[in-house]
Amino acid sequence: MRIAGRCAAGVNGLDRGLVVASHGRHMLVETPEGHRLICHPRGKKNDAVVGDRVLWRRSHDEGTVEKVDARRNLFFRQDEIRTKSFAANLDQVLVLIAAEPEFSEHQLARALVAAEAERIVPLVALNKSDLVEPFERAWARLLPYQRMGYGVLPLSLRLSGAVDRETLTKHLEGKTTLVLGPSGAGKSTLINLLVPGASAQTGEISRALNSGKHTTTTTTWYWVDEDRKTAVIDSPGFQEFGLNHIEPTRLAECMPDLKEHLGHCRFYNCTHRHEPGCCVSGAVEAGGIAASRHRIYRELFEELSQPKY
Repeated sequence: MRIAGRCAAGVNGLDRGLVVASHGRHMLVETPEGHRLICHPRGKKNDAVVGDRVLWRRSHDEGTVEKVDARRNLFFRQDEIRTKSFAANLDQVLVLIAAEPEFSEHQLARALVAAEAERIVPLVALNKSDLVEPFERAWARLLPYQRMGYGVLPLSLRLSGAVDRETLTKHLEGKTTLVLGPSGAGKSTLINLLVPGASAQTGEISRALNSGKHTTTTTTWYWVDEDRKTAVIDSPGFQEFGLNHIEPTRLAECMPDLKEHLGHCRFYNCTHRHEPGCCVSGAVEAGGIAASRHRIYRELFEELSQPKY
């Protein structure tokens, strides 16, 4: 990784760049030539996130971001207090969970809903396949997600590194992928498997951004290949994943197993919870929608229907 370094100026003294890390008002911007330098926003607020394409102006050994290009998408979560943006311009989100400790289906569903809301392709990876019984139980819980068309990958990051790297590379090649997952799922192991030396890069980036040692609050972009066509973005772990930015009436459209039954209910404003003649409820009774998924939907709908202050 080459931090700093000069590059040719563009039109009107502005250059194009890619945000590869961000911490507070500091950003690390990569030029098309592969050089990286510290940049700051043009105002007090930093609106850029990792994955943003920006126009920046050089000022001595650093730079100022003058403009953020229009985004294809933005993956974020929102609770009652704040909005947390992870990354922009993604091709897919890889949600990494583990057979042990037992993963939260609520957390998984929330991450998938957020991806669907931004039209980002989700991919689920279940780690620790070497733990036979816990893995079998966890895999069974993921069957509804496979039936609705999500890719679900079995992994054993602790044991079968080379095999897992080959499997992952097939799904990541040529794409920009945000890696998301709770603590203990093996996210750091996965990143280091795909990007040997990622830990050293992280330390260098952290020192450059004055953020001290590597923290769980920094999102970081890594190139997987020398041609810089395949990228993974390491994101902070999370315990909660708020969806306050999604209207309750839009929720069913962000859940593929429910979405395929929409438009045929008796009432046009059906909430798919308790109304007679609801096609979603009918699909649950017929086994077309897992009862656990409908329960998650009802609980999320109730949560998102609460007054927002």
